[in-house]
Formats: sequence, C-alpha cells, structure tokens
Amino acid sequence: MEAARTDDAANDEDGGLGYRQAPHNLEAEQALLGAILVNNEAAQKVQGFLMPEHFFEPVHGRIFESVVKLMDKNQIADPVKLKPYFEHDEALADVGGAQYLVRLAASAATIINTEDYGRTIYDLAMRRALIQIGEGMVIDAYDAPVDAEATEQISEAEKQLFDLAEMGQADSGAQSFSRALKTAVENIENAYKDPDSLSGITTGLTQLNAQIGGMHGSDLVILAGRPAMGKTALATNIAFNAAKRWTDDLIAGHDMDRSKGAVVCFFSLEMSADQLAARILSDRANLHYSGPDPIQSHAMRQGKLTEEQFQAIARAAIELEDMPLFIDDTPALSIAALRTRARRLKRQHKLGMVVVDYLQLLRGSAKAGGHENRVQEISEITRGLKGLAKELQVPVLALSQLSRQVEQRENKRPMLSDLRESGSIEQDADMVMFVFREEYYKEKEKPAESDVVKHSEWVAEMNNLYGKAELIVGKQRHGPVGTVKLAFKAEVTRFTDLIEDDHTSEIH
Repeated sequence: MEAARTDDAANDEDGGLGYRQAPHNLEAEQALLGAILVNNEAAQKVQGFLMPEHFFEPVHGRIFESVVKLMDKNQIADPVKLKPYFEHDEALADVGGAQYLVRLAASAATIINTEDYGRTIYDLAMRRALIQIGEGMVIDAYDAPVDAEATEQISEAEKQLFDLAEMGQADSGAQSFSRALKTAVENIENAYKDPDSLSGITTGLTQLNAQIGGMHGSDLVILAGRPAMGKTALATNIAFNAAKRWTDDLIAGHDMDRSKGAVVCFFSLEMSADQLAARILSDRANLHYSGPDPIQSHAMRQGKLTEEQFQAIARAAIELEDMPLFIDDTPALSIAALRTRARRLKRQHKLGMVVVDYLQLLRGSAKAGGHENRVQEISEITRGLKGLAKELQVPVLALSQLSRQVEQRENKRPMLSDLRESGSIEQDADMVMFVFREEYYKEKEKPAESDVVKHSEWVAEMNNLYGKAELIVGKQRHGPVGTVKLAFKAEVTRFTDLIEDDHTSEIH
C-alpha cells in the first residue's frame, strides 16, 4: 500500500506520466535562441561554452549550430535567413515549421540575460550526462565479464567524468569536419603569430624547436638512448624549460591560452624527487655562480660547498620556488595509476605536459611473466600513454631504454630497430628521438700513451667531440626526420644549443 501511494504521488508530480524525465528547460532554450535571432551578438556570450549537443530539443541544437555557421561567415542569422535551411526539416515541421523561428524571435530574452540562460541549458546538459554515466556504471557493474577487473571500470568511469568536466561531454564521439578544421586553423594562426614560430610547447632548445615545432598536444614522444647518454638530463632540461616559459608568460601578463610553456608533471620511476630537484637546482645555481669550479649535485649532497656556491644555490632556490613543475617518484607505478594522477593534475593545475622516466619501469595490468607477456605489457603501456596524450590534449614525453645490440655495432648511432620491444613503441609514438654522444664511446677507445701517433689522433678526435651531442629524430608524423646538434655540459647535466668551436677544455 505504501509503495502504491508513493507511485501515485510520483505520477501526480510528473503530471500523470509515471516516470521521471531527464532534466531540461525548453522555455530557456527558446528564450536563448530568440535572443540570438533578434541580436546575433548574444551568441558571443555563450559560444565559449555552449555546444549544439547541449540542447535537450535536437531541433534547437540544429538552429543554434546554423546560427553559429552563418556568423562565422560574417552573415546575419535571422528567421528570414534561416528559413531555407529548415523548410524541409521534419522535426521543425512538428512544432510549426519555419514559422517557429519567428515565434522564437518573439519570445526573446533580453541580451543581458543571455549568458544566464546559456548557463542553465549547459548545467542541465551536464546533469543529463551524469545520469547517463551513472546508469552505464550500474549496468557495467552488474553485467561485467568474468575476466574484467573492477579497476578497469573505475578508470573508464573516471575518464568519462573527466571528459565531462573538461569538455562538457562524457563521450566526444565524432565531430564535424568544420569543427576540426577550425581547431587546425587556430593552431596554424597561433604558430604564425608566435615570435618563435612554434605550434607546440617549447623545448627551450632553438634548433630542436626548429626541427619539430615544439611539443604538440596529443602526441606521444619517445626519447631513447643507451645508459649514460643523458636521457634523463635532456628530459629534465625540456621539462624545466617548458615550466619556466609558463612562469615567464604568467609574470609578463600574456594570454596563458597562447603560452608556449606548460605546467609539467615529471613521473620519475628511477630517481627520487629530491635527486631530480637537486639536479635542476645545481643547473640553475651555476647561472648565479662565476667561480672556477661548477656546482655539482653530488657536491651539494655531500655539503662540499664554498660560501659563494651556497649563496648561488639559495638564490636559485628562491627563483625555482614557484615553478609549475610537479615530480611524482612513486616506484613501479601502473599505467592506470599514472593516468589517474595526470587527470587530477589536469583538473587542479591545468597540466600541460607529462614526462615519464622511463616507460619500461611502468607496470601494465598483465599478471603473468615471460618475454611474450612482457612485450604485450609494453604494448599496453605505450597505448595507454598515447591514449593519455589524446585524452588530456597534452604532449607525453616518455623515455625508453635501447637494446644492447647498439654496443655490438661499429657505428653506435641508434636506429628505430634498437628500441626494446620496439614494435609497439615505434608504432604508437608520434615522434621518436635518440640522444647520442659519440664522445662517450670514443673515450673508451683511448690508446696507450706510448703509441704516440694513435694517441695524438685520439686526442684530436676527442677535442673535436668534447661537449657535443646529437639528437636524432628517427620518426616524426608531423615533419621531417634529421639530426639536431646540441652541446652537453656533463658536470652540470645540461643540454644547450650548440655553438660550434665553443669548447674550452682540452683532452690529454
């Protein structure tokens, strides 16, 4: 009896329908469209956040989309201009045909209220999307396959909620070519107007920027090399340069939506956060120090510093204090956990770039061991990193180890085939770069000093190679491959632009 009374009450509240309708407000939609048809400038107040799909009534969404298209062509959108587009629209015929457009204009809200009506429509659309996500979660939880893990469902639900919060829709789905074209033209325009001619985030290295155009959102960039080549140092330099550019633009009062810097998260699975911070600190401290011996991170840890060096470190620490660079040194992090943390940083701090050092230390969801499963796990990790880049629309720079076969060749320059578990890494990456220092290998070939001729030849070669590095772009979807020459200062682990014949040390 109680249940029956409850159902009757629900029927009365819903006008006898006996079910709950999705949240919507047709009157607000009509008033907004009316205001836009009367004065097209009203659309500018809502264009930044309102999309056609946010309207509950599909025909309202199509009217809004048509108005925006006409405005983009610098044409006036009014009932007379829109009439030809909707004369044969069956959905519009159900509500009175093209004459409905005139009635909309007659029910216009004032231009002052336009944004309020738009926010109401947007908010109701978000609530409908939340209901859809919630129902999907319940159904998936009840009907989950035997081999599906609950964490996978949590990750998928979290992605949908993130997309809803960031983009105003739970599932982006297919988008019209005109919308994709508009985004592409905006990116080209930004690069054209940028003094550095960059379409992506700066690396801080002029020659590298010229080769790749910066780090692009949605790209997975692999930086590979053998141990001691300086992979971590280069990745740290790029991360710091991007974060510093963001800070500089913020202080200068620039439009941060057009900044070529980024808030960066460095997932350091090999080094601890304080070790990585010490590297950056020693690098910046040397810019404030003019003494004969550079400040090295290991000397900092041991406390072997002069008063002048300590003062330089203190000045660098103050400079770095507000740098938007986050370090996560959780060991054996899973790809699912990394994505969760990156999403959180994107929401809380507008994360603009992710660095992973290095991808072979990440865990997938595979539980079994063996080489074959390891290859599958690496495939899952690279797919996950590429998916993260696309989802957050940020570049992901992932470091990777190279196989030992490099050491067995006479020419030690790495190639794509040298990537460990290379199939999936090479396939999923938008760009693959190799860092190579010939100086490292030549140093090991030092002949005996008694062999005067060979030793003098070796010294000449070493002097020519001293402090030089190559960054080999082996794959690039958006541009040419090639080699970028860089300078490497080993004592402070810093890569910079190479100025030829700029070395002061002599090899003996």
